[in-house]
Amino acid sequence: MVTGGIPHVIGRAVLVTEEVDVPPIGLDFPTIAAAILTFAVAYVLARLGAIALSIASEQTVRHRITIKTLIPLARFTIYFLAVLVVFGLLFDLDSTQLVAFSGVLGAVLGLGVQDLFANVVGGVIITFERPYHPGDMIEFGEYYGEVTGIGLRSTTLVTNDDDEISVPNHKLFTESLANANSGKPQLMAVPELHLANEADIEVASTILRDAMRSSPYLYASDECPIVVRVNQQPAYITLRGRAYVNDVRHEFAFQSDVTERALAAFTEADIETASVPVAIDSES
Repeated sequence: MVTGGIPHVIGRAVLVTEEVDVPPIGLDFPTIAAAILTFAVAYVLARLGAIALSIASEQTVRHRITIKTLIPLARFTIYFLAVLVVFGLLFDLDSTQLVAFSGVLGAVLGLGVQDLFANVVGGVIITFERPYHPGDMIEFGEYYGEVTGIGLRSTTLVTNDDDEISVPNHKLFTESLANANSGKPQLMAVPELHLANEADIEVASTILRDAMRSSPYLYASDECPIVVRVNQQPAYITLRGRAYVNDVRHEFAFQSDVTERALAAFTEADIETASVPVAIDSES
């Protein structure tokens, strides 16, 4: 609101400065207490919501990933509303002023805490564009595992070794990302075996195919066929199976089950396996 003007003469130009009412910051004790209470309630609601959705998702394999997708969206919505409420309490802003102030705050955050702000932006993009979901198996840079949580700052993965990895969300802009199942409960697993050049490839392929077909973790479908690929290497033969498991969490159990039973069948059929040399880093 304009309350008056004060003319200033600069050379021959007349500059009129206007006094504008700026909403005062209400930093009295009741306002601060209300702001703290708002964030506390938002935190509790976000935690309870995440726990409730996680429990509900574990009750079904088919809809587990779909339900877990709602967790980061619910968390972001709750915190966003809490921030708007606190801004309104502190600055007594109307809707237009609140939008303008949010833009100024974003610019300040972008300059002052760039890494944190980049992580938050990455978290928002992940929440709405959904390159992956909680429950997906992804390869994010050098890490591969199940997405167990998507926060505003980082994404949490659990690897096959049961290690919990926290990956900053800003790596979404700089690291490669591979999603193995894209929100589906089924996942392609690839058991791999190596044979001597003299081995009977036809018999070995049949054994590997039967081992995959009889696995309790197999997802059987016309759209997800069982495939065995043969690759001739200079010193050995590689058999690579391709089949889908009924749950992304069974990927490594399926590979172990198929490999164990196929190797036992190779021994009974006198099929010789091969030892594959391990590459050694010359710099280490």
